[in-house]
Amino acid sequence: MLKEILAISGRPGLYKLVTYGKNVIIVENISDKKRSTAHQRDKVISLGDISMYTLSGDKPLGEVLEAIKTKYDAKPLNTADYKAPEALQEFFKGVVPDFDVDRVYNTDIKKLINWYNILINSGMTDFLPQEEETQEEAKAEE
Repeated sequence: MLKEILAISGRPGLYKLVTYGKNVIIVENISDKKRSTAHQRDKVISLGDISMYTLSGDKPLGEVLEAIKTKYDAKPLNTADYKAPEALQEFFKGVVPDFDVDRVYNTDIKKLINWYNILINSGMTDFLPQEEETQEEAKAEE
């Protein structure tokens, strides 16, 4: 699910990939459902390609979002509670205890909270990729 959700540099919010055009992609804002285009010059990244730094390696964004959803019962977070840098660090430590303090910036945590709220408010709560059947499982069922 996160592979189709895009963040576009310089634009607020998150976008869903609709289709590809010639040298552009057609996207739809998740919040207001307005469609627009993103050009080659725009920096576009899929949420499925993002990970957060931890002391034991990188943790995919889907796993981090799932941990937030589990801890906060799939309810939106109050961004006013996370204005202070200490509050942001405590919040993230509660979700990802082994995060790399030197490489995960407060701005990253703020962006994560905003993305989580946008996704939850739009009804998207499935953050982990659906596991496909392996060939071994398919053979065992036959």
